[in-house]
Amino acid sequence: MNHPSLFSRRAWTGIVACTVVLAALPLLNLFFADGHALHVPSYLVSLIGKFMCYALAALALDMVWGYAGILSLGHGVFFALGAYAHGMYLMRAIGREGVYQSDLPDFMVFLDWKTYPWFWSGTDSFWVSLALVVLVPGVLAFVFGFFAFRSRIKGVYFSIITQAMTYAFMLLFFRNNTGFGGNNGFTDFKRILGHSISAPGTKATLYLVTLAVLLGALLLCRWIVTSKLGRVLQAVRDSESRLMFIGYNPLWFKLFVWTLSAVLCGIAGALYVPQVGIINPSEMSPANSIEMVIWAAVGGRGTVLGPIIGAFSVNGLKSWFTGAFPDLWLFALGLIFILVTRYLPRGLAGLVRKEQA
Repeated sequence: MNHPSLFSRRAWTGIVACTVVLAALPLLNLFFADGHALHVPSYLVSLIGKFMCYALAALALDMVWGYAGILSLGHGVFFALGAYAHGMYLMRAIGREGVYQSDLPDFMVFLDWKTYPWFWSGTDSFWVSLALVVLVPGVLAFVFGFFAFRSRIKGVYFSIITQAMTYAFMLLFFRNNTGFGGNNGFTDFKRILGHSISAPGTKATLYLVTLAVLLGALLLCRWIVTSKLGRVLQAVRDSESRLMFIGYNPLWFKLFVWTLSAVLCGIAGALYVPQVGIINPSEMSPANSIEMVIWAAVGGRGTVLGPIIGAFSVNGLKSWFTGAFPDLWLFALGLIFILVTRYLPRGLAGLVRKEQA
């Protein structure tokens, strides 16, 4: 179903205005000194950059849940795999500046490894790393989705096996002998493409690239859901058996959107890791995947723009709440989900449409 209120002239005006404001934040940080009225603190730039990565992941989830009716509780694994794929390049870019001053990452030296594992081959290239960011989550999603959808696994059963998948990967990556840093993961990055990763200019560039990717993904997803393909995906969600009766094979449509969603989530993870400075197996925790579902639900699933709003809203509240009441955040998150489900079934985006009606 198309949502004109989200893509009306007023909505586009809001999107452009938000884009301009977001793009201005790192520039105000760079060009105005600390203490100036227009200066934006570095921590705020990093925080908003992280939120944009979360928003991209929420948008990716909305494509499968909101439009194809496929509830995934395992998108955290795609996010983390994209982050690890980029993190491998960032770890190799450290060179001999690690604690042990070795060509190998510190965790490999500590474990007495003598050489890189075979699956690290080529990861010293930024472009190989980018290819892995797309291919690793994409191939995993394609293979997993092919067998699941061909077997016509759907509903709660599909959700459960996606959660089992991400939990299995989390346990695998926690092991030291897998070659991904064990429970510590990857951290202490030094540079990216020859530039210091901690330099203000590099941080601003990463932020602006994230903003550009988020905006591009928004336009791509909107184009998909308003096309004939999008109408077929919504038919899969609303009545898959009827769609099959009129001659469509839902398998390939579901597999396409599932794989696309995984790739977008992997890209979000790849943008996340250099801005946050760490990636470890806890990102694959089932709880993280469930939080993505909450972002989409709070913002309004099946609206494209809503999950982005939800990701910013929930994570902004989380940043404040964990500082003021750190022990109560999970209770607050559960309450938010209950209240939204009960009183705002269409999320914040639905509330906006109601007010405009």
